[in-house]
Amino acid sequence: MGASRFEPQDPGFAERVMASFGRQAAMRTIGAVLTEIEAGRVVIELPWHQSLTQQHGFLHAGMVATALDSACGYAASSLMSADVGVLTIEYKVNLLAPAQGERFRMEGSVVKAGRTITVAEGRAFAVVEGREKLIATMGATLMAIAGRDGIRH
Repeated sequence: MGASRFEPQDPGFAERVMASFGRQAAMRTIGAVLTEIEAGRVVIELPWHQSLTQQHGFLHAGMVATALDSACGYAASSLMSADVGVLTIEYKVNLLAPAQGERFRMEGSVVKAGRTITVAEGRAFAVVEGREKLIATMGATLMAIAGRDGIRH
């Protein structure tokens, strides 16, 4: 983990993010793994699997967007206090190249952290023989949620 430009509100943010990620059935279903956590930045890796492809054998764009959304959300969550949850309220994905690789690395980074609204950006890379190729970008807006039933932190 490198030096972060953000100061987390919760000193236990990495453990909290890891525990929350562990409760995400969607990430488990697609085989995604949280591999890096730092204040304002998260990396999720996803192996290629036939069950996640579209008709041409590329990783389906929906899988790319799903993992990028989680990466951006957890990057935002890493800067929140322990009693605050995060929900995505908007995102835009740019698909730059076919998602063709042995595995994929989704990186979410906070651009601007606010008390209620956080803006993050994501980058998805296909990894082939150790080389990475940028395949997608995401712009995401996330909202802090506190004191609401059904929101786990």
